[in-house]
Formats: sequence, C-alpha cells, structure tokens
Amino acid sequence: MTAVDGDFGRRLVTAKPWMALLVLGTGLLFSAGFVSANDSAGANAADPELVPIRPPTGRTTTADHSKFEQLQGPFSSGPEVTAACLGCHTEAASQVHGSVHWNWRYEHPTTGQTLGKRHALNNLCLGIVGSYERCASCHVGYGWRDEHFDFTAQNKVDCLVCHDRTGTYEKFPTGAGHPAYEDTMFRGRLFEAVNLAHVAQNVGQTSRETCGGCHFHSGGGDAVKHGDLDSSLLAPSRVVDVHMSPEGLDFNCSTCHEFSGHDQAGSRYLVTAAPQHGIAIPGRESDRPACQSCHGDTPHARGIHDKLNQHAGFIACQTCHVPEIARGGLATKTLWDWSSAGRRSEAGVPVVERDEDGHIVYDGMKGNFEWRENYPPVYRWFDGTMRYTEAGERIDPSRPVDINRPEGEPPRNGARGNGARIWPFKVLEGHQPYDDVHQHIVVPRLFGRDETAYWRGYDWTRAIEAGMAEALRTGQTDAGFSGSHGFVETRMYWPVTHMVAPADMALSCESCHSVGGRLAGLAGLYIPGQDRHPLIETLGWAAVLLTLLGVLGHGLMRAVMVIRRRRPQPAAHTGDGV
Repeated sequence: MTAVDGDFGRRLVTAKPWMALLVLGTGLLFSAGFVSANDSAGANAADPELVPIRPPTGRTTTADHSKFEQLQGPFSSGPEVTAACLGCHTEAASQVHGSVHWNWRYEHPTTGQTLGKRHALNNLCLGIVGSYERCASCHVGYGWRDEHFDFTAQNKVDCLVCHDRTGTYEKFPTGAGHPAYEDTMFRGRLFEAVNLAHVAQNVGQTSRETCGGCHFHSGGGDAVKHGDLDSSLLAPSRVVDVHMSPEGLDFNCSTCHEFSGHDQAGSRYLVTAAPQHGIAIPGRESDRPACQSCHGDTPHARGIHDKLNQHAGFIACQTCHVPEIARGGLATKTLWDWSSAGRRSEAGVPVVERDEDGHIVYDGMKGNFEWRENYPPVYRWFDGTMRYTEAGERIDPSRPVDINRPEGEPPRNGARGNGARIWPFKVLEGHQPYDDVHQHIVVPRLFGRDETAYWRGYDWTRAIEAGMAEALRTGQTDAGFSGSHGFVETRMYWPVTHMVAPADMALSCESCHSVGGRLAGLAGLYIPGQDRHPLIETLGWAAVLLTLLGVLGHGLMRAVMVIRRRRPQPAAHTGDGV
C-alpha cells in the first residue's frame, strides 16, 4: 500500500482508483518500485540485539511460604488452603471477585451486550449452561457445580491455580474446579492426588505454566482455540516468538498482561486495536499490552518517505510481524462439526478416529474436526469491538453465521476517528445446533449426570431443552426452544497477537503488493502491485516510455556533443596576407 504524509496519504490508501490518479500521475510505477525496494531493505537490514529480561536468581518474593505454620497442613481440600492464605492476604479474595477471571461476565461498553463465558456463545463447546462442572476446570474457583454457585464466597477462590510453582497442581476435568484429592482416572489418563501442603508452601508469581494451563488448552485441548497460544510457548524458539523465547526477551505472560489488585486491564471483547498513547510511562494512561506501549508509534527506521511508519498508522503491528499462525509445531483446530457427533461402538463407547499425524479428526462426543498449522491468518478491518450473535437472536441459516465479528471500517476521505486498523485473525468454522423454527442459535446441555446431558443420552432434543431452560433461568436469553432443531454453519474470529517473529521474518512488501497478495479482497484499499486500473496503467506505462525516451534523448545529445568536441578544428586565421 502506498501512502504519503498525513491525511493526504490516508486518502490515497483508501480512495477509489480514479481519485488516486491525482497523485500517482506519470511517475507511479517508477517511484513505487524504487520506494518499496529501499524500504524493504531498510526494514530487514537491522534487527537490534535483544537483551533477555531474566528473573533474578533465587526467590523473587520477600516471604518463604514453607516457613509459615498455617501452611504446614495437612489440608483436605482447596478451600482450606484458601482460608489459610486469607489469614495474611486479607483482601486477595475480594480483589479476585472483581475480576473477569472470577465473574466470567463482561458488560460491553460499546455494544451494550452482556458477554463473558457465562453469556457468550461460541462454536467450540457452544456454551457453559448446564456444563459448569466440566467448564469450571478453567475457573479460578472451587465448587461451581450448578447455576447456584456463590460468587461472593471468599474461600471458594482458588489461589493455587495461578500461584503454584511446583508444576504439580492441576484441576480435575470434571471436578467443578477442584483438583484430584485422590488418584483418579479420566479418559485413560491418571490424575494423581495433589499434595496441597507442598503446593501451598511453594507459591509464587504467576508463570507461563499457570497461565497456559487454561489459555494454552482452552477449547478442549492444546492449541485448539487460538492458533497463536499453545504449549509451544512454554519454551519457544526465537523464530516462534521473539518475546517469549529464552533466546529472545524471555517474557512471561504478565510482562505484558499486567495485573493490579488481581485484575487485568483489557478484554478480548474490547481490544485496543489502534493504540493512541505511545510508549507506556508510569503515571500516565497507557494501552498495555499493546505493541506501541514498548515500541512507540514510529518503530521503524524512517527510510525513504518514512513508508513503514506510515503503514503502521492503518495496519496493526501483528499483521506484518505474525506471518503465520500455529508455528510452534502444534496444529490448531479450524473446523468443529457437531452435526456428525453421536457415533458409538457396540459397547456404547464414543468412537475416536485420528489422522496420520495423530490429530483427532472424529470424536463421537463432539463430531468431526479439521486441523492446520503454519498458515497465514485472515485479515479484517478492526476497531477493537467484537459484536456477538446472542442466544435467541434471529439468524439467517442459509449462510454462515458469525458467532462474533470484528467491527471496523477503513478510514474515509482521510478521516482518523474510527480507529480501525487491518488486523490478523484465526477463523474457526463450525456446524452447531439451532432452532430451525424460531431460527436462533441454541445452547445444549453437554455435560451432566442425567440423561438430559448430551454426553449421557446423546439426544440433541433433550439436551437443547435442558440447556435452553437453564439459559432462560440464568438470564442468558429470553428465547425458548420450539422442540425442533437443525445445524447451521458458523464462524468465530480470534485476534492474533502472539507468536511474533523476528524482524527479518516479517512480511515483505511483495506479500501484499502483488497479484493475489495477502490483502486481496479486503475493502477500502487500492494496493499498487495487486490492484489494476486501465487508466492508471496507461499513464504509468506512458510515464515509463517517456522516461525512457527522455533518458535516450539525453544520452543521444551527450553523445553528439562529445563527438562534436572531438572533431579536428580548422586552423585559426592570423590576419596576415596580401
């Protein structure tokens, strides 16, 4: 994309082709090629040496928890440990109660929608109503078994799930947020009983392991949901993530995702898509964890016409610096088709099928899957607002339904106010149940201990009836269920912001400035090298021809002058004679 200084450049980038004639004129092809070549070389030539920010050796806290009498145990449950923690950390539980990690609820200030895991739909496990015991394995609490969970109870806060430093603490998949208190098998895996006293005596700051225990495995398994978050980030190479690699900056999650009073700023429902505050300075408002918080608004060497920094005004950093997703050796899920679920063996066990790489491509409990790794994301204009399709909202089942969609449009006539930039996304395609009479997405009850749960009775109608009845009671929807269902194609968009590659692996100019480039089909752009316009091309080739003729003419004139100077000159007349 070619742009020039200020608002004039924005008009050029987003203008209709005929408007670009005013500025491209006769020098388009010549100047664009020259600038692109020089800027590309300048961008990739220098990659500043990275100095890892390594934690200090030894303990990083001022307290040795193994010396505290109240943590010696024995403890029979997680809430007993929490009660002991609160003896010193008196305000911790109250702080956690105010966080999205606890409430799973988010009031969107722009759309007015009530979101969070308790309310938002998805096309992975569809929704949490009726499945709390299973979903709570990623909740920072204990005992969330049903819709009557007490969100005000302080001893139900799970301190250990975020502060464990032993690597031995793990919630049991169907334990309503509790770990295994005795050795227990689950789907062929042994979960060993946790030594609560040992974990309590060895707590510390959060780590990649504690954050990743949920965020790397969200959606039902490692690398399933996001495409840029998986267990490869526990110790990635510098090529996979220059920030988190021990060979790079060696960041932890909390290096960027700062917490204050157990509450993290920002939300995936309202992303800071176009940061405005530059480098973060203590005492001033900042956009952390946005890239600009460290790198500023003009991170590139100025080069010719400061072209790369101009691009940063309407393209998110991640668009160029995360060239592919699922790059750590783990494939991410790209399709989840619930319509095919239900196949079981003669013994009643759900059928499981794998491909040649070991990925599960069919699970009788969940349907068909597709996987992909090391592939380009898709690109959309994004102003940070995610708008969700809500349970009970009328849909058009004749085409794919966006469960969520990034909002934002390209700037018009040089306008800066909408704050949209071009962002990369992972798209997860789905096929999930909907009410084919009322035409809205439904939320079935998947997990449970009676036959209304789909994973018990494998009856979609009963599971949807139970799920929608609970969704109605809990305020997720005011819609009912007609008793008839079908399956509809859906899509979800997940913003990509991790797995940042080294600078010399960023996208080249040709990745977009070429026919069929990465941004092909994205509205609001005229991209030299990709887009074509007959009049512009005619003028461009005319400019090339005129330039060539001018060079040849100039060269011819120089040659003539040289030849004339080299000719023998007639003898000078002395004036003598008769």
